Amino acid sequence: MEIKISHGDVATINLKGRLDTTTSNELHDAFEKEEFKEELVIMDMKELEYISSAGLRCLLLIKKELTAKEKKLEIHNLNNICLEVFKVTGFINVLTVK
Repeated sequence: MEIKISHGDVATINLKGRLDTTTSNELHDAFEKEEFKEELVIMDMKELEYISSAGLRCLLLIKKELTAKEKKLEIHNLNNICLEVFKVTGFINVLTVK
């Protein structure tokens, strides 16, 4: 998986590939190494091909860590497959999806 993080008015984390058991730790490690001064972090998933339950768990952990710092997480550009996973698991109601 490729992870690109950019900063500006909002922070953006671009994901490319698969977010699963092997790559969710990679995402969380990259997230923890960054200092997010922005109030909003956007997780752009337009190039994410697949997300597993481990990936969902990672996103939930990131959301909890940001919320503790009074910051927000938004999920953007889910493809149809990943959107269906969010709907079936109920994560569509847990995370802010745009």
